[in-house]
Amino acid sequence: MSKGAQPPGAATERTDPDVGLSVPARRRAGTRGLGPVVAVVALGGAIGACARYGASLMWTTRPGSFPWTTLLVNGVGCAVIGVFMVVITDVWAAHRLVRPFFGTGVLGGFTTFSTYAVDIQKFVAAGQPRTGLAYLALTLLVALTTVWSAVWLTRRALMWRQR
Repeated sequence: MSKGAQPPGAATERTDPDVGLSVPARRRAGTRGLGPVVAVVALGGAIGACARYGASLMWTTRPGSFPWTTLLVNGVGCAVIGVFMVVITDVWAAHRLVRPFFGTGVLGGFTTFSTYAVDIQKFVAAGQPRTGLAYLALTLLVALTTVWSAVWLTRRALMWRQR
């Protein structure tokens, strides 16, 4: 392969077409100010993960049984993100670190879609693929329904409050 040639199948477009990262000054400027964002995401993630762990201690799930706690945590997290996104976009001009702290950090640490995937894997490995498929579909339905409902209800409440 010649110098500068792309391997077969390699992407030729930049990751972000608005930022020319081939220019060294732009490459450095793109990472400036990330320290505080990373710090608040990490802090929020720790808080959210602790809350999720607390939920798992309060509502334990026996091995091999249906993971209701994980379903509940993911549903609640999706509802809260729906409310949060309406508030942060329609109502409140928040500090630039609020969204990464709460949305990405706290709620990202609280919701547990990786555990959801492992739970499905366990159902399939235990010879219960139908239960795994039902859990997959139910979680998707709950997540989408709760986030949509929370957005709709929050916007309705805000309109009612403005009257």
